[in-house]
Amino acid sequence: MSKRLPKFFSCPSEFTLQVLGGKWKTVILCFIKEGPCRYHEIRRLAPTLSDKMLTERLKDLVNAGLITRCKIKDGGGTTDVYALTERGESLHQILSGLYKWGREHADEFGVTIGNPLALLDAVRPQRTLVNRTPD
Repeated sequence: MSKRLPKFFSCPSEFTLQVLGGKWKTVILCFIKEGPCRYHEIRRLAPTLSDKMLTERLKDLVNAGLITRCKIKDGGGTTDVYALTERGESLHQILSGLYKWGREHADEFGVTIGNPLALLDAVRPQRTLVNRTPD
């Protein structure tokens, strides 16, 4: 469930981190910034993310106005996907920077990192956005 934002922050970074709140929101945004994603595609890209947590984080991101649930033409019909809003698009550079920093510094921390964005083309067919209006 979404928490109410405090009315005062002592630093703009504190506010930004409060809105993005934790690792899953930024991970989900990184996937969606590459193009609209269905729920099950996000689940496949983040296998350690539970259904409950994914559902909650998607609701949080919709409520923050960073993503919207919209319809796309997919093959013969339409389906629901999550896409960045204009506000969400404004995070593109920040999200790309976080992704790049993680890639560049993983070895220094002795960690191995997957490449989920490389999987996007395999799990997501070409689509045409029908509308960007919220539910």
